[in-house]
Amino acid sequence: MGDDSEWMKLSIDQKCEHKVWKARLNGYEEALKLFQRIEDEKSPEWGKYLGLIKKFVTDSNAVAQLKGLEAALAFIENAHVAGKTTGEVVSGVVTKVFNQPKARAKELGTDICLMYIEIEKAEVVQDELLKGLDNKNPKIVVACIEALRKALSEFGSKIVTLKPVVKILSKQFESREKAVRDEAKLLAVEIYKWIRDALRPPLQNINSVQLKELEEEWVKLPSSPPKQTRFLRSQQDLKAKFEQQQAIGGEQSDGEDETDTVAAVDAYELLEAVEILSKMPKDFYEKIEAKKWQERKEALEAVEALTKNPKLENGDYGDLVRALKKVVGKDANVMLVSVAAKCLAGLATGLRKKFGTYAGQVVPTILEKFKEKKPQVVQALQEAIDAIFLTTTLQNLSEDILAVMDNKNPSIKQQASLFLARSFRHCTQATLPKSVLKPLCAALIKQVNDSAPEVRDAAFEALGTAMKVVGEKAVNPFLADLDKLKLDKVRICRRIKGGKRPLARINSNQQKAPMFIIPSAGPSKKGKPTSAAGGKSKKNPDSKEITESELSAEVSEELAAGVLPASCIQQLDSANWKERLASMEEFQRAVETMDTAVMPCQALVRMLAKKPGWKETNFQVMQMKLHIVALICRRGQFSKTSASVVLDGLVDKVGDVKCGGNAKEGLTAIGEACSLPWTAEQVVSMVFAQKNPKNQAETLNWLANAMKEFGFAGINVKGFINNVKTALGATNPAVRTAAITLLGVMYLYMGAPLRMFFEDEKPALLSQIDAEFEKMQGQSPPAPMRFTKKATAAEEEGDEGEEQEEDGGGQDIMDLLPRTDISDKITSNLVSKIEDKNWKIRKEGLDETAAIISEAKFITANIGGELPLALKGRLGDSNKILVQQTLTILQQLATAMGPGLKQHVKALGISIVTVLGDSKPNVRTAAMTTLQAWVEQTGMKEWLEGEDLSEELKRENPFLRQEMLGWLAEKLPNMRTVPGDLMLCVPHLYTCLEDRNGDVRKKAQEALPTFMMHLGYDKMSKATGKLKPSSKDQVLAMLEKARAVMPAKLAAPAKTGGGKSSAEPTSEEVDGKPEVKKVRGGVAAKKGAAGKKPAAKSQKDEEDKSGPIFILFPNAKEQRIKEEKQLKVILKWNFITPRDEYVEQLKTQMSTCFAKWLQDELFHFDFQRHVKAIGVMIERLESESEATISCLDLILKWFTLRFFDTNTTVLMKVLEYLKLLFAMLNRENYHLTEYEANSFAPYLILKVGESKDVVRKDVRAILAMLCKVYPASKVFPFLMDGTKSKNSKQRAECLEELGCLIEGYGMNVCQPTPAKSLKEIAVHIGDRDTSVRNAALNTVVAVYNVCGDQVYKLIGNLSEKDMSMLEERIKRSAKKAPPAPAKQSAPERSQREPPANPNATFLRKPVPSASGLLDEFQLDLDMIEMDQSRVCELPDLVQHKLDELLEPIMIPEPKMRAVSPHFDDLHNSTASTINFVISQVASGDINTSIQALAQIDEVLRQEDKAEVMSGHIDQFLIATFMQLRLIYSTHMADDRLDKKDIIKLYSCIIGNMLSLFSMESLAREASMGVLKDLMHGLITLMLDGRVEDIEDGQQVIRSVNLLVIRVLEKSDQTNMISALLVLLQDSLVTTAGPPMFSELVMKCLWRMIRFLPETINSINLDRILLDVHNFMKVFPKEKLKQLKSDVPHRTLKTLLHTLCKLTGAKILDHLSMIENRNESELEAHLRRVVKHSGNLSGLKSDRGNEKTGLRTDRMSKAKVSDILSEIFKKIGSKENTKEGLTELYEYKQKYSDADLEPFLKNTSQFFQSYVERGLRVIESEREGKARIQTSAGTAGRCNVHVVIPQHGVDSSLSSNNEELKPAVYYERLKILRQRQGLENTSRVNVSRCCSDCRQIISPSLSSLNLQQGVVGSEDEPQQRPPISSLLSSKPSVASSTDMLHSKLSQLKESRELYQQEHNAHSHSPTHAHTRSASPAANLDDLKKRLERIKSNRQ
Repeated sequence: MGDDSEWMKLSIDQKCEHKVWKARLNGYEEALKLFQRIEDEKSPEWGKYLGLIKKFVTDSNAVAQLKGLEAALAFIENAHVAGKTTGEVVSGVVTKVFNQPKARAKELGTDICLMYIEIEKAEVVQDELLKGLDNKNPKIVVACIEALRKALSEFGSKIVTLKPVVKILSKQFESREKAVRDEAKLLAVEIYKWIRDALRPPLQNINSVQLKELEEEWVKLPSSPPKQTRFLRSQQDLKAKFEQQQAIGGEQSDGEDETDTVAAVDAYELLEAVEILSKMPKDFYEKIEAKKWQERKEALEAVEALTKNPKLENGDYGDLVRALKKVVGKDANVMLVSVAAKCLAGLATGLRKKFGTYAGQVVPTILEKFKEKKPQVVQALQEAIDAIFLTTTLQNLSEDILAVMDNKNPSIKQQASLFLARSFRHCTQATLPKSVLKPLCAALIKQVNDSAPEVRDAAFEALGTAMKVVGEKAVNPFLADLDKLKLDKVRICRRIKGGKRPLARINSNQQKAPMFIIPSAGPSKKGKPTSAAGGKSKKNPDSKEITESELSAEVSEELAAGVLPASCIQQLDSANWKERLASMEEFQRAVETMDTAVMPCQALVRMLAKKPGWKETNFQVMQMKLHIVALICRRGQFSKTSASVVLDGLVDKVGDVKCGGNAKEGLTAIGEACSLPWTAEQVVSMVFAQKNPKNQAETLNWLANAMKEFGFAGINVKGFINNVKTALGATNPAVRTAAITLLGVMYLYMGAPLRMFFEDEKPALLSQIDAEFEKMQGQSPPAPMRFTKKATAAEEEGDEGEEQEEDGGGQDIMDLLPRTDISDKITSNLVSKIEDKNWKIRKEGLDETAAIISEAKFITANIGGELPLALKGRLGDSNKILVQQTLTILQQLATAMGPGLKQHVKALGISIVTVLGDSKPNVRTAAMTTLQAWVEQTGMKEWLEGEDLSEELKRENPFLRQEMLGWLAEKLPNMRTVPGDLMLCVPHLYTCLEDRNGDVRKKAQEALPTFMMHLGYDKMSKATGKLKPSSKDQVLAMLEKARAVMPAKLAAPAKTGGGKSSAEPTSEEVDGKPEVKKVRGGVAAKKGAAGKKPAAKSQKDEEDKSGPIFILFPNAKEQRIKEEKQLKVILKWNFITPRDEYVEQLKTQMSTCFAKWLQDELFHFDFQRHVKAIGVMIERLESESEATISCLDLILKWFTLRFFDTNTTVLMKVLEYLKLLFAMLNRENYHLTEYEANSFAPYLILKVGESKDVVRKDVRAILAMLCKVYPASKVFPFLMDGTKSKNSKQRAECLEELGCLIEGYGMNVCQPTPAKSLKEIAVHIGDRDTSVRNAALNTVVAVYNVCGDQVYKLIGNLSEKDMSMLEERIKRSAKKAPPAPAKQSAPERSQREPPANPNATFLRKPVPSASGLLDEFQLDLDMIEMDQSRVCELPDLVQHKLDELLEPIMIPEPKMRAVSPHFDDLHNSTASTINFVISQVASGDINTSIQALAQIDEVLRQEDKAEVMSGHIDQFLIATFMQLRLIYSTHMADDRLDKKDIIKLYSCIIGNMLSLFSMESLAREASMGVLKDLMHGLITLMLDGRVEDIEDGQQVIRSVNLLVIRVLEKSDQTNMISALLVLLQDSLVTTAGPPMFSELVMKCLWRMIRFLPETINSINLDRILLDVHNFMKVFPKEKLKQLKSDVPHRTLKTLLHTLCKLTGAKILDHLSMIENRNESELEAHLRRVVKHSGNLSGLKSDRGNEKTGLRTDRMSKAKVSDILSEIFKKIGSKENTKEGLTELYEYKQKYSDADLEPFLKNTSQFFQSYVERGLRVIESEREGKARIQTSAGTAGRCNVHVVIPQHGVDSSLSSNNEELKPAVYYERLKILRQRQGLENTSRVNVSRCCSDCRQIISPSLSSLNLQQGVVGSEDEPQQRPPISSLLSSKPSVASSTDMLHSKLSQLKESRELYQQEHNAHSHSPTHAHTRSASPAANLDDLKKRLERIKSNRQ
């Protein structure tokens, strides 16, 4: 019960982990209740159980496990974070639950799996269940199959991926366990419900009995497809719909969903691909060429067996296909032809789309072979060609089919037509465009008239099928030549043949390979038939007008009389021109007022043509008549029949000087009514039938202008070309000029191909044409301004299907060119040359090919089946010259072949893409040029179909990937639709987003939005499901970013555009230019929206835009700031890339204070709208400045979003606005708030690293302006953050900007401190990037120019290389220009930028010549004395303290001394005072540094004041070791300095350090990094030979010894050990330091190891072990052993051994901070030590832990001997003598009866006396009562009491615990001074006090002499003066009054020196003496002057 009471008190999660099963059971029960009680699915409470859920389900106790499973199920159902546990929990369920005997456990396990699927983790669950099928325990296998079956039954085949399940299903049928087989059978039945016959092929190899059983079960299943009954969390809408249906009765079902479910599963996808190429007989190619047909048959049968595999692995089947093709085409044995055809069918069926590459070379051969009449052969050929058709498109095969349609053999024609009929059944309107159908129909119509009845029947069947597929109206235009009888027969065939097969979906039973379902493109274009039919219905009105019957004269007059006044009709033919004119006027009025619906247009124009008609002689009447024609055209229903009446007259008057304008107006109006193409064709034919050159020239001019106004849609180029050629040959120059002008306009639309029509013209004329074309080069065609009133047939037909418009850019034009068939010239000899082994012969073959293509100019698509493969081989040639030549030939081919190139894309085009991966840039450039030339002819659709592009992108070639992605990013935005196969590229695109190559990643990011515009965000985000979790998060973030910049998808051409323009003929303005560059012969794109907007609405919009763009709300900005601070706003404006949530939040905030139209523009997808919006903001900036400032935070936030755009146009506009904005803010004296700056500045700095110079320049300019409205010191940290970027340009620019800030604003801008900032800047001197290095050096030089040599202290440690670079740069800068004084800020800066820290001015170089020396700490006595004009009061500070100058100084009480008021009066706060004083410690001036040290020591000596140093310890220590480094590197090398001053400075530093490290609370504040640098400085000082050579240098080194001990003892032990380990590592890595350095570091480590028994409980073992791990990573065991000395290895082993000894096996629990523990050498070492620790006796001495080893009271003699031997070895060694003596002393203390005689008897007398003396010294040192006798040579003996404060003992107490009075201190000081030959005066000044520090601090050698080896010399005490008992107190320091004396004196000296330097007289020779003079020397003069000033002022 006691145990129960213990665990009952634990928390729920602790109970769940308890070792007692009852506790766990109770925990699970409580957890279940808790999980059911928590309502918030995102509650933090769930997080506590994330790591425990696996334990819930894998509990070893069956009872507890059941409850744990229930709790786990509740957790998964309710917790938002449950998805993170999927893998481990389902794995646990499979291994630990499914094998349980209890059914309840299995049931809960299955429920858990299904619940995970419900929370969107289906893939993970399915993977784990499939892994469970490999388990050896049949129970687990059965349970896993059952779980999969239930998941499929409930969630359906859309959620459960069937392919991997079907893959393993057949294996389960082979199991020996009946239970497994039975469960597999149930699963197979369930799968069959969902995919039906698609399951048959994968199971065809199972046992026939099992298959028969399955068939029986399948037959029993209902025919209706199953439904999903359980839904994912994201499918709640479907769930609601399902429940609603169930409530109604469940009978109704969604037919579309069912169809999709069945059609979505393709048996082919469920199969595993089989690799057959390697399995082919090795001698296949030899046997296939054998003379004996049996051998050939044997080879073919072997291949046939392989091709029967239903799915084949992709590979290079080129050779095999060529061999089979040869058999089909040339083998005389028809049986072999049949087998070869079957092999081809098998390859096509198994490879599917991948076989499309070879289709073009095989189909012509099969079609030719249809001449065979044997049914067996014909059937095999039919199966082959049908299977091949499914791998490609009809468009690719059309050229080959058309080529055989004129064959003389009727069998070939019949089979070709039948093949077309079968092919049409697999087509839809989208895949059977008119461009393909038109030539095929023409060929079929010829066959309809063939003499052979079988040919005619086949043609009727093909035409009927086509009519069924695309509709009668689409085919009828091509059947115009058929008589009614034949047309009826076609319609009958349509009903009979076409009706047999459904069109929307192709059933698998219709295919030759019935086991597969071939998904067609039909379902993806559901809306197509309807829209197409709707489009064609619009042709009816137009067709009626075209066929309008001509009216007779009588009927015309009758109709006209009904609408015209009688007088008008009577006067039409009057002889008086005035009457005729009046008649025309009445006619015009009547037409203008006439109802358009009843206007008889033909009758009216016929009345106008009535005599005199178009022969009217009076120009006024004629002008009026022509104007009326135009009016009738525009207002009435004007038909082509009516136009025919007036065109002759209009054309005849076009060239008339007076009436020509009206005639052209009439022609234009007819163009609007009847379409320009028809009008132009009629007009041109009429005018060139005349011989009037004036009319011809003007007609051509009108046509050129009309083309610009109407666009080039539907123009019959072929008709114009002949007439234009006639005009070019005219004798009249005006006609020729007009023709050339017309050609220039046509060139705008047609491009370069236009010139091909005129290459035969004379050179002079051709040069004129070229000159005109050159004028048009680079121009875009103007937007159409006029439109046909009704959509004409030409326009409707031209708009059929996206593919034709999109890809058929120049198709109409190119089709006009006469083409040559070069297939006869592509001989086998030529192909063999191209494939020859000798590169010269290959080159010869390529040259011949180029010549053939060049000679033919324009060629047909038929270039033979061998040439493409031969050229493909050369693209992979090892000779790069041949590769480039091949690419040039392919460019030629593209130009020569035109659109027919499409059929070669798969066979040859994809190989061009492969060349983009070449390592040579010139080859890649040539490949890209070729690729662009091909795409220009073929369009993009063929390239994107199939897996070819995705396979290329899959290759891990960075060049290929970046070129491909760049190409796709360029092409995809210009496409309206893309094939679904583009989705195959997405996984590889995601891989590229994380590619190691930066360029690939960049290109992938650019391509991402273009993929998304076609595929959609949802599809692409779903595709991330298969990525790793880390990758998925990154990719999703990029998708979010891409979503924001996704370009708008191109809209389909507006089919209603023409209709709208008829209703509003005046609406001529169009937003934007038409996309006509690629449309050449097609319809020019136009925006239908322009016609749809009513004029009133647009006016209203304009009025809205005229209002203010920003709405001024008082305090709105302050409210937003307040909300963000109080976290009322969901998101703070802080992100790496902006997500949608940020954009939406900004939209919401902007909605209240931005004009709605502006906000719409700002958040529009089109970047051009952004540019317009920014333009408006620029215009309103001045007029709405106040409102702009009120919305400034939102404006700046919006601009940060634009910084993430990649569009340079927007970015430049943004920067333009920002420059104007900040200029305005500066003028308005506005200062940015922190809220505004924080949400803008970091993102602006991102753009400073932009690759474009112009952008970087603007950003730098904005940063400069930013400093005028926001403190530079606050901009500085943003720039510092920018230097951490991975972008080298950004780092360089930020560093340059930092340098500018320091130059312009001084060191005050460096935040948080100059030292910290400069260290970070200096790091970049070692950067890999040159520009970054230079920028960092320039910045440090700028600092040097401001503060001089202090820069070396501020930048900290630099490598030798970096330091030399810096020094060199500083020297160079000094040569270029003398160091300028620190810039005084510009006027506005001085006003806006007060120093952030007034104490920071210490960083300015304290040279007297500095003109900018601040007056803050300077008293200008000369100016005060000379100023007699006015009375000034001295500051209180100086006046208050003047009297103290003359008083003698009293030595104060140690505990009562207060901090001098000098501190408090001089500065505002204690902290700033300490900061200032500490900063002076690192001063380059020795006196300044000593003064500062004296003040700090004064604080440290007083316990009540010492605490103010807390928080400043690191800062103080940094300043100290910077000063040590300065002394070491500069002062010691300066011969001009007195070395006594250096010793004095050293003494002050050591005194301060001793004082500091006597206070444990302060000492422990020192951080690890600071301690490392401090120890480095102290050890370097101890090893500095230059110090030893100086008088009293030895004393300094000994003092450092004592200081080191104090630092080791008092510092934080963890930090100290870590610092020493890092220091040891650094010293071993670098060989530049002194050789003794690492040894001294190791001695310090040994000392720390000896402290471990006392400190083990206070140290952080995890951190120490991490540092040891890092050490061992740099120096593994083997590398450590390779060092010259084994001491580092021993030291490390000792440390680890000691730690193991003290902590035991628990030490292994302290490796938490080490990543990859298993890979750590440390863990293995610790395990070995722990393992063997049982064998180690506690009596054995460990080098670092002798104290622990000597604790045993009973030791065997052997062990005692071993220990003492070890100790005496140490005493005898030079390095370890002191350590050995210490250990011997401790040993004697513990074992007083120990006998040392045996160990001393064999040693020399000298050694014995040395040991005894050493023991006495240690004893006296530890007791504090040692009497050290001086040698006989001294003047007398002096007994000195040494009191060393130990572990917190008050240093002010003597050995008798009596408090020492001040008099005692004074007396001791007098003794010390007397012994050193110094005077004893009543006043002690600072300089003398500091000079005595070396005697006060000198330590006894008995502590730890780190440098001296054996201290055995008897003369040694003579070298060391006796130590006064004053050591127990703090060094005496000058009072604050003395400090004030010295400070004033120093300032006076500076003043005098400054005057001397600016004096015209020569410099005083005593300059240096004056500078280094003691402050006390001028004391009397100073007192006199101060007294004189006081008396004058009174």
